[in-house]
Amino acid sequence: MLKKFNPKYPSIIDLRQKAKSKMPKFAFEYLDGGCNDDFNIHKNTSEIRAVELLPEYLKKKVHVSLKTKLFGTQYDAPFGVAPIGLQGLMWPKAPEILAQAAFENNLPFILSTVTTSSIEKIGTITEGKAWFQLYYPAKEVVRKDLINRAADAGYPVLVLLSDVPSFGFRPRDIRNGLAMPPKMSLRNFYQIAKRPEWALKTLFNGQPEFETLKPYMPKGLNLSQLGKFMDETFDGRLNEEKIKPIREQWKGKIVLKGVACEADMEKAIRLGIDGVILSNHGGRQLDAGPSTIHTLQTLREKYQDKITIMMDSGIRSGPDVARTLAEGAAFTFLGRSFMYGVGALGNKGAMHTMDLIKTELQQVMEQIGCEKTIDLPKFLNKK
Repeated sequence: MLKKFNPKYPSIIDLRQKAKSKMPKFAFEYLDGGCNDDFNIHKNTSEIRAVELLPEYLKKKVHVSLKTKLFGTQYDAPFGVAPIGLQGLMWPKAPEILAQAAFENNLPFILSTVTTSSIEKIGTITEGKAWFQLYYPAKEVVRKDLINRAADAGYPVLVLLSDVPSFGFRPRDIRNGLAMPPKMSLRNFYQIAKRPEWALKTLFNGQPEFETLKPYMPKGLNLSQLGKFMDETFDGRLNEEKIKPIREQWKGKIVLKGVACEADMEKAIRLGIDGVILSNHGGRQLDAGPSTIHTLQTLREKYQDKITIMMDSGIRSGPDVARTLAEGAAFTFLGRSFMYGVGALGNKGAMHTMDLIKTELQQVMEQIGCEKTIDLPKFLNKK
């Protein structure tokens, strides 16, 4: 492993610090922050790291394989790239960089409806292997067209976002003018001037835009009108009646992202959903909610034989992936870690971060004596 690894940045903490030094403050804080007092963003990771694995040392040498099958596809590791909005604001061409690296590493990349690359472009980069996360459109014609575009681009999995019924209250974004509608202040421009590499790359690549949504935007739409357009275009509150026609239209796998309770699990199974991603939007929506690992611990035993259970939010490293799989998740997704990598190292950052996480995970499995990712629950310290 370590084919694309930069030894100057041997941890996600190193990448985060480097990214902070290269991105304008408003862009870094959009990536790094949670909602309200950031309580849940920290609880997500700290409670994952309370999980312990018990090593078996007195055994023959193990030959570790990270390969993991999910929805009939074998991936080279049990993690993928979680969807993140406005990626190109944080680093120019970030979604394209991450999608290319995920494709070369045979890992799933999830494209957000509100990121800065289009369904079609990411479909081309990944040869139709990316997943698409749908923010529920209020207009039926937009919803049907987005789903058809994802199908035409070859996407095998449609991810329905359920944990954004309203915009999260994010003090950093409000201070930085990144609420809806966004406003660029003199302070923002000063922050940009202090980050010349980011500024020059953004100038070269052009101002980031919601590329997937362009066909539905009025011509000449300016920033002051963007908030109204988003309010009119999206209806974040999902329910069974809204999901049913999507299930009928979409012929591939459907995943519900944001599940946090038994009631929603039961509805997902009843609707014929193929999998769920236990998520709290990276701690960006509900500071008073449970951590994702707590939700996994609560739901896994009753539902893991009925539906594919995955998890994101709070997972930062290879050991975190191992802990989450040991608690019963079939697969994991990371968001901030990969964006730290791209922010720190640009075009090389995604490959570096994927190499790093795979190497960390392999070391954990070698240390505890686990050959296959599916066997990690056997090494869980149940205390």
